[in-house]
Amino acid sequence: MSARVRMYSTATCPFCIRAERLLRERGVSEIDKLRVDLDPGLRDEMIRCTGRRTVPQIYVDGTHVGGFDELATLDREGKLLALLKA
Repeated sequence: MSARVRMYSTATCPFCIRAERLLRERGVSEIDKLRVDLDPGLRDEMIRCTGRRTVPQIYVDGTHVGGFDELATLDREGKLLALLKA
């Protein structure tokens, strides 16, 4: 996979863990994880960029995909692999 994946997350968020698992199952070897629980500035950045307060918030090649629910929907619709290969 050539897509760059960034994910705002926390260590204990079950949806973050599920999102990472799904991405790895789809061939993503590297995820740039931005831990908002370790750096409050990152949480502020996430809210400013996405308008959302919950994690995970996932970007694929700079495009905001959303959270785990949106990621799983893309996968069910067969669109996630195409996005990751773009």
